[in-house]
Amino acid sequence: MPEEAPSDPHVSRPPLWPLRLATEADIAELEDLISLSVHGLQAAHYSLEQRKAALGPVFGVDRQLLQDGTYWVAEDAGKIVGSGGWSWRRKIYGGERRNPGEDDALDPTRDAARVRAFFVHPQWARRGIGRSLLFVCEQAIRRAGFKRAELVGTLTGEALYASWGYSVVAREDAPMQGGLTLPVVRMAKNLGC
Repeated sequence: MPEEAPSDPHVSRPPLWPLRLATEADIAELEDLISLSVHGLQAAHYSLEQRKAALGPVFGVDRQLLQDGTYWVAEDAGKIVGSGGWSWRRKIYGGERRNPGEDDALDPTRDAARVRAFFVHPQWARRGIGRSLLFVCEQAIRRAGFKRAELVGTLTGEALYASWGYSVVAREDAPMQGGLTLPVVRMAKNLGC
């Protein structure tokens, strides 16, 4: 009997970019990539003051994702040009900051996995890196038994996630130091498992 076509057209789409898991040795290069991505791609949606305040607490390397083996990088000629991952932990966004309970494990039978920390070098934007990262993340999320995924994305990233089948759940303002906030969008997707 032939296999039924997946309900999600992105399931069978192969990644466009070769990806590899990020390691601790990549942290310095990832920090540089994140800064370039934030200042280069998010200027249309966020002020310089917002972007500077968000670097670190909101946009930053989360070593837990590297340790969990759920964070990938795309490279060109040995240089990291994109990164992104997912998590089976409660934390939904942010770099190294930790709040109580954020490292707790999610239950795949009732919780949604977290799509996390996507960044692309401005010179490599719109070349399929984000789609490739989403593809491998969703494949890994399904293998881990999750039936849903959610994320908190930037206004800049919203179009990518929407094109991949994520729906807006809420629009929020992420609090930052100095009384600043960062408008973000909470999105979710049923993975059809």
